[in-house]
Amino acid sequence: MVPVRRAYVDGPHGQMHLRLARPADGGEGSKPPLLCIHMSPMSGRVFENLLARLGQDRLTIAFDTPGFGLSDAPAAPPSIGDYATALLAGLSALGVEGPVDLLGYHTGSMIAVEMANQAPDRVRRLATVAAPIITDEERAPFRAFYHERPAQADGSHILDRWQGFYYHHNRPGVDVEEISERFPDALLGGRKAAWGHQAAFAYDMASRLAGVTQPLLVLVTGDDLDVQSRRAEGIAPHSRLLEVPGWGHGFLDLYGDDAAGLLRAYLDAGDAAPLAALTAPPSALGPRYPQKVGAFRPRD
Repeated sequence: MVPVRRAYVDGPHGQMHLRLARPADGGEGSKPPLLCIHMSPMSGRVFENLLARLGQDRLTIAFDTPGFGLSDAPAAPPSIGDYATALLAGLSALGVEGPVDLLGYHTGSMIAVEMANQAPDRVRRLATVAAPIITDEERAPFRAFYHERPAQADGSHILDRWQGFYYHHNRPGVDVEEISERFPDALLGGRKAAWGHQAAFAYDMASRLAGVTQPLLVLVTGDDLDVQSRRAEGIAPHSRLLEVPGWGHGFLDLYGDDAAGLLRAYLDAGDAAPLAALTAPPSALGPRYPQKVGAFRPRD
């Protein structure tokens, strides 16, 4: 693996924090850069191990989206389109103008789809962890749950956040210490942590998926957006849903080599049929955990 470095660039909402890795010779290799886009309310840290692996032969980048991680927040709640515009500006600030590959995770999958619509000449291929299509009936309860939670003197707001985080990340092979190491990133959004979810629930994923003409690989990991992601089947003209139900949240750390191998096989495949020959590794073929599907409800 290669070192993962940190840096800042100026973006439309202030400074944007990022992590990046590149081949050991300091060059960017002959392959398109890979931009990884995290879920809300997390940060680019979720991709650190993946950056270190795929950065061996290409430039790999993970921004903290505006308002999350260590990136400055917008002045007002952003849309998915605003996030996409900010990341395109961040790439330009890094001097990356040519076609890139994208890996989006949950909210990040929507941002990736929007980037492919906004700037199709700058996006070569996409992979997403989930591709959630949320129905009108689901939007109201989702918004009711993922709302701004004011701080409480007894710290109960943090306990509620922890219980939901632990519920969705607790899977066989993952211990509580590993989950605890990731948890602080979920708190960095502060009182604006719900902005990412609000943008996601307002986004028309189905219509924007239809505008994605690039190859699109959707990883269906058996997580809490499993049901919503299955609705994306066949909407993008050059897309494929790949079943990897044994992974779930945390798979980029727990099964880092397998995840990197699958993504590399897709990104490095020829142009004729890059999705056709992909197969899920054994670690991804475990059972789906239905108790993880849907939103966790914390204590009252």
